[in-house]
Amino acid sequence: MEFRHLGRSGLMVSEISYGNWITHGSQVEEDAARECVRAALDEGITTFDTADVYAGTKAEEVLGRALKGVRRESLEIFTKVYWPTGAGPNDRGLSRKHITESVHGSLRRLQTDYVDLYQAHRFDNETPLEETLKTFDDLVRQGKVLYVGVSEWTADQIAQALKIADEMGFDRLVSNQPQYSMLWRVIEAEVVPLSEKEGLSQIVWSPIAQGVLTGKYLPGQPPPAGSRATDPAGGNFISRMLNDDVLTRVQNLKPIAADLGLSMAQLAVAWVLQNPNVASAIIGATKPEQVRDNVKASGVKLDAEVLKKIDDVLGPVVERDPAKTVSPEKRP
Repeated sequence: MEFRHLGRSGLMVSEISYGNWITHGSQVEEDAARECVRAALDEGITTFDTADVYAGTKAEEVLGRALKGVRRESLEIFTKVYWPTGAGPNDRGLSRKHITESVHGSLRRLQTDYVDLYQAHRFDNETPLEETLKTFDDLVRQGKVLYVGVSEWTADQIAQALKIADEMGFDRLVSNQPQYSMLWRVIEAEVVPLSEKEGLSQIVWSPIAQGVLTGKYLPGQPPPAGSRATDPAGGNFISRMLNDDVLTRVQNLKPIAADLGLSMAQLAVAWVLQNPNVASAIIGATKPEQVRDNVKASGVKLDAEVLKKIDDVLGPVVERDPAKTVSPEKRP
């Protein structure tokens, strides 16, 4: 396993992170989830990403139990706040009230005194940005949070936050967590250049495009039973990519992976890690074997010719529009 700095901070993270969106507490039984976490640790993963909203807060509980007994200083534990965790009007968003209550709930569920990175899971259009950033800064000063970041924010939103932090002397953002893959490159035009300039890293989710880039979804055929596409929690994210043009082009990536001695999943994860602004690629798993396969992408170098071949194969099905990064106008 290789490691990279998170933004311009001194924090090192594993190139491959383990994330438990959809899986822990919902799609995967707890014993299997523990086995996946154990496989991640055995393979050298030290960075674990979750969120308060995943599986209605159960994912944090499962991760906390799975990591119990592991030396805390050897781990980087990330979680997030924004989406609803209760029925009340204040059980969501990035207000001082919800952030403060949410972080305490996350710490309790994760069985830890602090989280290494606390992330705003979306931009909150109903809370002054100063309020959110001051609350984050307070948590850093209290030692409950070591670093702060965001997820799925636009370049303009990140720039606003950095300006306020600099003017007010608040702790600066060190990261953004966007969707990023061979098929979904919406951060490349605006978010990545700003982040490079301002010292933020990307911690990318869905590098395998919810499984589409493994090649297991075949054109003209129904999704395999038990796959992400058949799961109610994840099916809506993957549906836009399940068309024959995308799936046919993905099949044409197989010779490229084979020539490199890589699985399709390894090629997909290695591809996102070629971007120097990416600190870590988050993988999920329902079986330990998937973890062991994906981690082999760490340290893989793809030359310019390979990257061009991939671009030529995927062509017009790649989504590049930065306007696709959207947060709700109103809190959900």
